[in-house]
Amino acid sequence: MKSRFIFIFLLFAWSSIQAQNVTLKVINAEIAAGDFNKAKKSIDLYIAQNNLSAKEIYDLNFKKDVLDRTSIDFSKSKDNVIEYIKKYYPDVDDKMMLAWEAEKSLEMKLINGEKKYMSRAAPNLFRINKDAIKRKIEIDGSQEDNVGKVLRTHLPAVVASLKNTNTTQADPVKMKVKYTVTLKPDVVPAGEVVRCWLPYPREDNRRQKDVKLISVNDSNYVISPPGYAHRTLYMQKVSEKGKPMVFSIEFSYSSAAEWFDLANKQIKPYDKSSELYKEYTAERDSHVIFTDKIKELSKKIVGNETNPYRITKKIFDYINDNYPWAGAREYSTLENIPEYVIDNKHGDCGQVALLFITLARYNGIPAKWQSGFMTHPNGLNLHDWAEVYYEGIGWVPVDQSFGRRDLDLDGDVRYFFLNGIDAYRWIVNDDYSQPLFPAKIYPRSETVDFQRGELEWSGGNIYFDQWNWDIDVEYLSN
Repeated sequence: MKSRFIFIFLLFAWSSIQAQNVTLKVINAEIAAGDFNKAKKSIDLYIAQNNLSAKEIYDLNFKKDVLDRTSIDFSKSKDNVIEYIKKYYPDVDDKMMLAWEAEKSLEMKLINGEKKYMSRAAPNLFRINKDAIKRKIEIDGSQEDNVGKVLRTHLPAVVASLKNTNTTQADPVKMKVKYTVTLKPDVVPAGEVVRCWLPYPREDNRRQKDVKLISVNDSNYVISPPGYAHRTLYMQKVSEKGKPMVFSIEFSYSSAAEWFDLANKQIKPYDKSSELYKEYTAERDSHVIFTDKIKELSKKIVGNETNPYRITKKIFDYINDNYPWAGAREYSTLENIPEYVIDNKHGDCGQVALLFITLARYNGIPAKWQSGFMTHPNGLNLHDWAEVYYEGIGWVPVDQSFGRRDLDLDGDVRYFFLNGIDAYRWIVNDDYSQPLFPAKIYPRSETVDFQRGELEWSGGNIYFDQWNWDIDVEYLSN
C-alpha cells in the first residue's frame, strides 16, 4: 500500500512538472518583467526538463548569477534615494522622481514587484541631469577634485617638454604599489582552498617599465606568461574558521606620460590588408557590435568626414558633450555596454571607452581596450581607456572619460587625452574579456574588465560583495 502511495505521488509530481513546461522565451519574458525569483525557478525547471550540454547548463546558471548581481546593484529603496536628494531638493515629490526616471537621470528597475534604485542612482542624478548639477553647485559650491589639481600642472608641463624635445614620451614617474584583497571571514568553510587572481603591471608596454616584484604574502604564486591580455599574479590559500583571508602583493614600476602632436602630423592611408587592421576594426561579442544604434549615431557624429584623426576627434567631442560620467552598474549585468550608454545617456570610464572603440572601428579606425588603475596622488581608482592606431604613427592612447580639459590653455592641452595620457597609470590589461591564467573554473565576477581581482573556491565564484580591495601608492620620484 505504501509503495502504491509513493508511486501515485511521484506520478502526480511528474505530471505537475510536465504541465509547467518552461521555454527560454518564458524565462526571458520573466526577466524582462523583473520577475527574478520566478525566472530563477524557471531556469532550474528548464535544466531539469531538458537534456542540455554542459555549456548550456553553465550559461543558464550564469543567467541566475546575473539576476543576483543585478539585485545587488539595484539595492536602494525609494526612501534611501529621497533622503539623499532632499539635501538639494527639500520639496522632492513623486512627480519629480518619475520625471527623472523617465529621462534616465535616476536609474531604477522593477524587481520582484518592487521598485528598486541603482545603488549610485542618487549621486548620479547630480552628475547627469543639468538642472540637478546646477542645484548641487549652488549648495555645495564648485570644487576641483584632486585629480584635476594634479592634471592642471602635469599636462601643460608634459606638452611643453615634448614639444621642446620633439619626442612623444616624458620623463617617467616611479611608484611603489601595495595591493590587497581581503576575503571576509567564513565566506567559505574552513579547510577549503580559495583561488585568487590579483592585478599585476604589464611588462610589454612602452609607457610602463622597470617592473619589480617586492613581496607576496605567500611563497607559492605564479605570474601570467607573456601574451595574456589580463596580467595577473595567482595564488591560493586554505581558509580558517573565523578569520579573514588576505592576499597581498607589493611592487614598483615606472610610468611615463605620452603625447602625440597629431594636429601637425601627416597620417598615412591604412593598409587594410594587414592583420592588425582586420583584427582591430572588427566586431567582437558582445560589446563591440555594429548595431543599428551604432550606425545611426556614427552617421550623426561623423557625417562625410574621411580623415581618421578628425573622425576620432568628432567621436571624442560628441561623447564628451553628451554622455557625462556616472557611477556604473557591474559590467557583467549588461548585454551591450555601448548601447547602454546610448540608451541611458551616461557612462563610466569603461563604458564610454567601449562606445568610443566601437564607433572608431565602425569607421575603419583600429581601436582597442586598455585598463588598470589611475594612480594620481589622492585620486586612486580603477580606470579604463583606449588606444587608436594611426598608420605611420602607431598606437596612440585615448582617454575618453578624462575627455577635454576645459583649462584656460591652448588646444594641445585641451585635447591632451585625444592623443595622449598622463604618467599616473598602472596598466594591467591590453584587451577585454580575455582568459585568466591559470584558467578560472567558475564565471568571473567581472566578465569584461580585470582590475579588482577574482576569487573562487570549489563551491563556486566568490562575488565582489564578499571581499574588499585596497590600493596604496608611494611616489618614489616625480
